[in-house]
Amino acid sequence: MNPEAYSALGNLFGDRLQTSLETRICYSFDATGKQFLPDAVVYPVNAEEVRRTVLLANLHRIPVVPRGAGSGFSGGSLPVRGGVVLSTERMDRIVSIDTENLYAVVEPGVVTGALKEEARRKGLFYPPDPASLKFSTLGGNIAECAGGMCAVKYGVTRDYVLGLEAVLGTGELVRTGVATAKGVVGYDLTRMLVGSEGTLGIVTRATLRLIPLPEAAATLLALFHGNRRAVETVNAIVAARVTPSAMELMDRTAIDCVQALMPVPLPEGTGSALLLEVDGPEGQVAREADLLTEVCRAHGALEVRRASDARGRDELWKLRRSISPALRRVAPVKLNEDIVVPRSRLADMFAFLSDLSDRRNVRIVTFGHAGDGNIHVNIMISGADPDESRRAEEAVGEVFRKTVEMGGTISGEHGVGISKAPFLEMEVGPLGVAVMKRLKECFDPNGILNPGKIFLDEAMVRG
Repeated sequence: MNPEAYSALGNLFGDRLQTSLETRICYSFDATGKQFLPDAVVYPVNAEEVRRTVLLANLHRIPVVPRGAGSGFSGGSLPVRGGVVLSTERMDRIVSIDTENLYAVVEPGVVTGALKEEARRKGLFYPPDPASLKFSTLGGNIAECAGGMCAVKYGVTRDYVLGLEAVLGTGELVRTGVATAKGVVGYDLTRMLVGSEGTLGIVTRATLRLIPLPEAAATLLALFHGNRRAVETVNAIVAARVTPSAMELMDRTAIDCVQALMPVPLPEGTGSALLLEVDGPEGQVAREADLLTEVCRAHGALEVRRASDARGRDELWKLRRSISPALRRVAPVKLNEDIVVPRSRLADMFAFLSDLSDRRNVRIVTFGHAGDGNIHVNIMISGADPDESRRAEEAVGEVFRKTVEMGGTISGEHGVGISKAPFLEMEVGPLGVAVMKRLKECFDPNGILNPGKIFLDEAMVRG
């Protein structure tokens, strides 16, 4: 950055402009483990400061990289071309919760779990539940269109964004959407911004839909010999016209990781685990839990464990929630992908991943949201062996090609960022990429908003 740009940012932010090496390092990485050093970090507290930052960036042609908590797995918040990291962490107010019209107005730095808890206190429910909900922010969730374990019943972040206030790449402040249940006036700019990874605009305020808090919930853990039986059970549950709020499948690789960290008693021969949760009116929950138990047993479950109180549910969820911490004991580096295939192809994909692990001689740990076909594929490597790293990269390409071949998508909730940019055209085709680039130019003509993301010819690819 040139001295004039530093001076202008200093005048705008005072001591909320940070240029020390220590601070810049703190904002140079995300959950991918990759690192790119920014030139400066700024901490706006309102939309006007965001707008003026973007105007300055256009004047001096400086990249502006919006950042929430930096918990993303695709490199979406990495400053790959330096410039200014714009941290929204101080824009952290829950402005209001309207209990009559069922929506919340929030700033982008609000932690997802904080909104969920505040809504719960008022008898309301904000369903999106990424695994990072205790530290990820709503602005980041909106930028990546985060999902989570409840998506099978309740949908993903975009399904709860009614309207946005955002600063476009031109420095203009736009307000999109509505605060009502319906609204179809003009193009849907709200959905255009959701999932755009900060490349079209920087969200400064969001109006989010809430729903009544479910009255009750019950959780079941069903254990099977292998993945195919578990997947057959998932499809049988859908056929039975029950929609659980969570349907999580863990294959033997994931179970082994957890067992190494905190042994859980399992019946002999367990090769797959299916975690199911139903919620709603108390009587309905009891009936659906009974039905799920019957379906699981009819499809060969070795054992079905059931809990209806909070403590028992937490115990059953322990197996699923322990996977990510346990992965750190397997290998220091993971390539974490989040593919989605049609639910009917889940068993085929699990079989393909097992074969791929053998062929490429890399360890692959798999688990996921079985109800919507979303599989988390974790390729675990040391990071110190170039040949192992090459095999892992080649395995990622194979996974994506197979996913598209099956009619799926290469990212269900992590976004494209830098890690999946080389594979974008594989899914959307050349025309799809071209149209997206035209939209980017329209919203951000000088290319200063989060450059180096999504598109291959701009991306810093893996390596």
